[in-house]
Amino acid sequence: MQSTAWGAYKGIREALRARLVGGEFQPGDALPSEAALVAEYGVARNTVRRALDQLAEEGLITTQPGRGRLVSAPNQQSQPAQPQYQRIAAELRAQIESGELAAGAKLPSESGLVALYGVARGTARQALAALQDLTVSVQGKGRFVKPR
Repeated sequence: MQSTAWGAYKGIREALRARLVGGEFQPGDALPSEAALVAEYGVARNTVRRALDQLAEEGLITTQPGRGRLVSAPNQQSQPAQPQYQRIAAELRAQIESGELAAGAKLPSESGLVALYGVARGTARQALAALQDLTVSVQGKGRFVKPR
């Protein structure tokens, strides 16, 4: 690692890359938290974040809300990571467009999506918000597929 703060993230990035490639972490494993890495490397949180962001850009790790940063599987490393809420919204959109979820059908609640996909509540909320063009929210009743 470099002795100055300038470029320290590069040293951390390389050290983490070596640990990833060396097999210390397996695909799907969670990396240590930012706080743990800050303590381990003795740098500011933003320095750690910058190193982690670059590893994510390279496809070596992914960030999953509610789960943290996970090691990517080798076949995932060449694909840019799609946010989970977009994947969930795309699956629900496909169900609506295919007619599996017909007009007037109730969509799963935020809590239902949290349980079904194992994501954070905010992720489920984002997925439902991404479907506003196809759904309508009824206060106290839930979210339903709009008539076409």
